[in-house]
Amino acid sequence: MNWRIRGGSLALDTPVVMGIVNLTPDSFSDGGLLGDLDAAMDHARAMVSAGAAILDVGGESTRPGAAPVSEEEERARILPFVRRAAAELGVPVSVDTRKAAVARPALDEGASVVNDVSGLAFDPAMADVVADRGAGAVLMHMRGVPATMAGLASYGDVAAEVASELGSAVARARRAGISDEAVVLDPGLGFAKTPAQSLELLSRLTPIRALGFPVLVGPSRKSFLGVVLGVPPEGRVAGTVAACVVAYLGGARIFRVHDVEPVAQALAVARAILEAGDREGAEVMTRSETR
Repeated sequence: MNWRIRGGSLALDTPVVMGIVNLTPDSFSDGGLLGDLDAAMDHARAMVSAGAAILDVGGESTRPGAAPVSEEEERARILPFVRRAAAELGVPVSVDTRKAAVARPALDEGASVVNDVSGLAFDPAMADVVADRGAGAVLMHMRGVPATMAGLASYGDVAAEVASELGSAVARARRAGISDEAVVLDPGLGFAKTPAQSLELLSRLTPIRALGFPVLVGPSRKSFLGVVLGVPPEGRVAGTVAACVVAYLGGARIFRVHDVEPVAQALAVARAILEAGDREGAEVMTRSETR
């Protein structure tokens, strides 16, 4: 599989780790830690060295209950980083935004992907911007907005309903002229989902995969891991690794995380084990056919 993004494509035949660069003062896990552009670039370089194949930069927190940020402030936070990262780091840059007025200049500065947590539903102009610029698109499932989503986590069958609502996001993309090859789907763990629902989604990615698009998961340090482990965000690295490996076994191919190195290493081992099993199976089949 290949994911078509602005200026090229990203191969998905091996797991792809997406490193998170939060340029926000209030993100749930790492808000305010990257205080200036040089610190953000150093952090991004370290993630690329650790195995990140793409970076995802955000300037507005979308944690539950987060207050919105103006377009002007969001642009001021991310555009200097996008400009330098696209020129210097050698990996694609994704911009995590719901707003066309932020996505457009970010793409013009060198970003290759728009990661829209609203699945193109928040800003009616977003789909046209993605289509016009030929960008890749991550369409995430979400209900409401960060301030209201916690009260909208009501499902009969969470996997089936998330898949159906992601199908509506795909329809929005297609109407705007975004090609199917540019689309990746994200079930939106923790966004209008209880911890139990997020865990169930990780165990049941098949309805989402059945839509025919690559799947991205973003379990990194999230509260559903804290419910299981009883630890704060900084103690959820092992839980993040476990969630990513389970998602990989369930068919996910892109993994949006804060802690790149342990996730990249775990996914490399999981892939090696699966490939060893595939080789053994092929050898058994060959021996049986030649008898």
